[in-house]
Amino acid sequence: MTSRKYTDADPPVTGPSGAGPVGGVRDDRVIKSGKLKGLSMRAAIWLLAWPVLIESFLNALVGMVDTTLSASLSVEATDAVGAASYFVWLIGLVGMALGVGVTALVSRSMGKGRPAVANAALGQAALLGLGGGALVSVVLWVCAPLVARVLNLDGEVARQAVEYLRILAVAVPMQTWLVCGIAGARGAGDAVSPLLMMAGVNVVNIVTSFVLSGASFGYTRPGAAGDVVTTTIIANPFGFQWGLAGIAWGTVIAWTTGAVAMMVLLGTRGVHGLRLRARRLKPHVTTMKRLIRVGTPNLIETAGMWFGNFLVIVLVGLMGGEGLFGSHIVAIRIEAFSFLPGFAMSMAAATLAGQYLGAMRPDLARKAILRCTAIATSIMVLFGMAFAFAPRYVVGVFTQQPVHMELVPRLLFICAFIQAPFAISICIRGALRGTG
Repeated sequence: MTSRKYTDADPPVTGPSGAGPVGGVRDDRVIKSGKLKGLSMRAAIWLLAWPVLIESFLNALVGMVDTTLSASLSVEATDAVGAASYFVWLIGLVGMALGVGVTALVSRSMGKGRPAVANAALGQAALLGLGGGALVSVVLWVCAPLVARVLNLDGEVARQAVEYLRILAVAVPMQTWLVCGIAGARGAGDAVSPLLMMAGVNVVNIVTSFVLSGASFGYTRPGAAGDVVTTTIIANPFGFQWGLAGIAWGTVIAWTTGAVAMMVLLGTRGVHGLRLRARRLKPHVTTMKRLIRVGTPNLIETAGMWFGNFLVIVLVGLMGGEGLFGSHIVAIRIEAFSFLPGFAMSMAAATLAGQYLGAMRPDLARKAILRCTAIATSIMVLFGMAFAFAPRYVVGVFTQQPVHMELVPRLLFICAFIQAPFAISICIRGALRGTG
């Protein structure tokens, strides 16, 4: 009787339950198609996670820059941004929902070799994004004073919050289209263009917001006498001094620049056969319904998350203390960076779990989920240690206001203890979605 050694070229030999290869043979290079073909599990995790991590970081950086610059202006400006940020998040849900529909329709159509259908989906997404964004823009403009009243804002904070929201409302159609365009490019298999686009948006946002606001970048650290010491790192030499309005206009310019760049990219050379063509911009009810139908579940889910967080910000408003909105948003922005590795690993876990199950290797699916969860937990626990043992030094990077230096470290200390369980929940939830 002869035997031969199991090689990478052979199909996996599994036991009756499909629990893994028999005879102790182990091989995780079982994915036979796509960009993960022939990759080890470790390489596949890296390939899947790093684009998501970078893109998520760039998305988070836009809001972080606005918050940091407002914190260098005044407590009132930061409170206004903190209160308004939740409604900026709300208006972004429309673009996110459409983006889910665009990615699904484009990826399916391209996978079937039907680029014309993918182009039709992109064209209808452009109409829905610009049209729906314009409608949301009008609603936000009209309702901005109501937002201030609901959140119990008054005086200078209310005035600046209304002004900030109304300026941002100008660019909502462009921001919504930008999200749809990025989603379409991703659905066509292009991971590079969305990264470059968001990198460009961030550069424009940082430069224009800095120039127009009159704010400076600085670092605040605890002093020897228990006070705080602020050091200016980059002084603002420009004479605009528009304050919070300048920060808002910087964001508007950044969103508009990104939207125009995406329109030019998809309208000229396209990406992997996906093009934004003029003839596809005529309303097509069937395609619009498909986009809305696919994106609606995501909209409902994210709207539920938003509502829960909105109740928290309402409670903050009812407390009525100076600097509370600002402290809350600074803590949220800092904490968000700790979540990014978890979300990147959850995307990797979702993809690998689905593909390993498709390859009839549930043992590797379980292993991939556990490995992604372990990586996410390790990284997020490191963030938690920084939040627990050096919170004031972390906070000092993002704000120069004494009230924030007093309150935000307490919030981060609490956040430190949820890093591990939150990492586990993020990855397991993502993996379950990947398995269907």
